[in-house]
Amino acid sequence: MGAGEVGYESGFRGLKDPGTHPAGGHKLKALGRHLVADFHGCAVDLNDPELVMDTLIKACEVAGATLKECTRHHFSPYGVTAVVIIAESHLAVHTWPEYDFAAVDLFTCGVEVDTIKAFDFIKEAFRATRVELKDIPRGILTKAETDGRSSVGPPLVRVVAR
Repeated sequence: MGAGEVGYESGFRGLKDPGTHPAGGHKLKALGRHLVADFHGCAVDLNDPELVMDTLIKACEVAGATLKECTRHHFSPYGVTAVVIIAESHLAVHTWPEYDFAAVDLFTCGVEVDTIKAFDFIKEAFRATRVELKDIPRGILTKAETDGRSSVGPPLVRVVAR
C-alpha cells in the first residue's frame, strides 16, 4: 500500500493505519467502511421481499451488528428494496429479479461489526455467480483531526466526481 492509501488488514474488522497523507504528512484514519457490491447471476427468488429481508437480518447477526429498524418495499411487477438500520449504520439491498441482479450496500462504523462477514453471508445466500466489490473507507481523518485539532492547516479535500 502506497503513501496516502487506506486499507483493511486481513482478519481485522477495522481500518489499519495506512501511513501518511502525501499532501500533509499526517497519519490517516477512517470512521467507517462502505462495501458496495453488484451481485450477478443470483440463483434465488430476488422478488421475494421476505427472503431479501431475512437475508439482511441474518447478515447483521453473523457480522455482530446491532439491529435497530427494518423496512422493505416490493415493487410491481418485480423488484425489492430492503434496508436494515443498525446502530453502526445500515445494510441495504436493491434487486432486479428479471436480471438475477442485486445491488448491495453495506456501511458500518467502528470496529465491532465485521462487514466482510455480512458481505460473505449475503453473497452465499443469494448464490451470486459473479460479484463486483468496492471497499471504500469513509470519513478519512488526519492525525490532527483525530487529536481534536481539525483547524490545523487548510482542509484536505479532493473532488472525485461531479
